[in-house]
Amino acid sequence: MTAATLVVAVSRPWFWPVSWVPAHLGTVLAEGQWLPADLPRALVALLVLGPLVWGAVLAQNDLHDLASDRANPRKSTAPLVTGAVNEATLRSWYRRSALACLVAAILVGPLFVLGVAGMLLLGWAYSAPPLRLKTRPGWDVTVNALVVGVVSPAAGWSITRDPWHFPWQLGLIGLLFAAALYVSTTVTDLPADEGAGDRTFAVRFGARTTYRTGLTLWAGALALSLACAAADVVVPRTTLTGQLLTIPVLLTAYAILTRRPTIPRLAVLSLFFAIPTAGFALATTG
Repeated sequence: MTAATLVVAVSRPWFWPVSWVPAHLGTVLAEGQWLPADLPRALVALLVLGPLVWGAVLAQNDLHDLASDRANPRKSTAPLVTGAVNEATLRSWYRRSALACLVAAILVGPLFVLGVAGMLLLGWAYSAPPLRLKTRPGWDVTVNALVVGVVSPAAGWSITRDPWHFPWQLGLIGLLFAAALYVSTTVTDLPADEGAGDRTFAVRFGARTTYRTGLTLWAGALALSLACAAADVVVPRTTLTGQLLTIPVLLTAYAILTRRPTIPRLAVLSLFFAIPTAGFALATTG
């Protein structure tokens, strides 16, 4: 494989939409339209929030997760596991990706730079000693939920509006949804993490408690979204009927697909989640 191919492999392109979608939702909410008024700046923001930030965060993650990755069939093709790259190269890629994130973020705006720096800092705290929050049950879920559910939509919002005006209700809804999705992934890697001595949420509390926690978080996010729609705060009231119809479907989908979670099952759950997400965006732009 070429160096460029390996760099892309480390950044895991299937992760890019994880920050792209909430970031775009933040922009849509800020401007009330599908396409941002300043398209060039928005495209630079997507470059930063996609390949650049994930390239930096996941390079660091790979460096410090090598022991568990070697025991994890899902990570068997990771470049560091296969030996396609070495640790020195991966460290170099991390530094270059992190620097590229910050330099490109300047083109979006100074407040966007702060948001990106926050993402990089949380990524470091999650993976690297001495904090290594991945191995601190509860913190592992919180860090990922903050990045995906709060920082990403706030970053999209900040392209055109001040981040301190970002609606806290949307941040809380995003935090709950992201936490519910992430906590299930700790079960998918439970054997490998347990074998490597990484005390993730699932390792500490077990698969059954993790499942119940995720279901509670998911239900809480749906309930809060419904309450916001009823009050016509952040979530448009026009989505109320649609939410009442889809909430039972989304609860059932989560309950079934996360009982024995796998990456394909979580991908299917994400497709279910795309339905109310698209409805929210349509109502906001309408």
